Amino acid sequence: MNYFKLTFIFTSLLVMTGCGPIAAISAAGTTVTNAAYNEEARRNQSGYVSPEQRSDEIADANLYLGIEYMQQGDYEKALDKLNRANKARPNYATVHNALGLLYQQMGDAEAAEKYFTRAISLDPSDSSSLNNYGLYLCENRRFGEAEEFFLRAASNPLYSTPELAITNAGTCALSNNQPDKAEGYFREALNKNSKVAQALIQMAELSYAQGNYLPARTYLRSYLEVARHTPKSLWLGIRIEQELGDKNAVSSYALLLRNNFPGTKEAGLLSESGTR
Repeated sequence: MNYFKLTFIFTSLLVMTGCGPIAAISAAGTTVTNAAYNEEARRNQSGYVSPEQRSDEIADANLYLGIEYMQQGDYEKALDKLNRANKARPNYATVHNALGLLYQQMGDAEAAEKYFTRAISLDPSDSSSLNNYGLYLCENRRFGEAEEFFLRAASNPLYSTPELAITNAGTCALSNNQPDKAEGYFREALNKNSKVAQALIQMAELSYAQGNYLPARTYLRSYLEVARHTPKSLWLGIRIEQELGDKNAVSSYALLLRNNFPGTKEAGLLSESGTR
């Protein structure tokens, strides 16, 4: 029973009975005791859900809906659901993490950082929040801080996908014009999981840029075992195979690029190159 209900009981008894303060407090105390007894009786009933459990269920339901709306790009509904989740369970790190992501996607950097840092303060070992905050920091060109949070995420022994945070550290290093450091992170990620698509395609690009065309081909083929072609991967494949002299492979990649991704920047580059 909360403060407002107790206050209401006390006032009602005083008005209705005309008793003095001592009698009123005694009566109020009896009411509270009976309420506690009834609550205990309900707890012993089959299927009883405590107020705390109910709040958690409301928070989880709205969290999942908020994430779904966010993925659909319906930010207004996503914000409504996540705010409801936050109201039901204010100290739920996962909700603050989701709000950080939402505000980041909405372009509100100040709000995004507030929620990410709150999520991490509530659960400093939550690798998802650490990784997402790292992405936020990298996007805002705070590269050193971003690397720190990616590595904190990856170092958690309970994190099931540390290779993703390590890959993000590599991608961020590339954004900071540090290809050697990036390559080190990509290799580390692939040592943990050889099927990380983003690490594979970026290693293919790095290998091509270094003039290592056979490794570039190998990385690209490994990428295609776990991911679908994009305009970027097809254009990379064309250039790799041109260097290796495989005209059939060049023609195959070029045909896919023209037919599947017309109007893209890469299709324009293909037309400008005169490749058939």
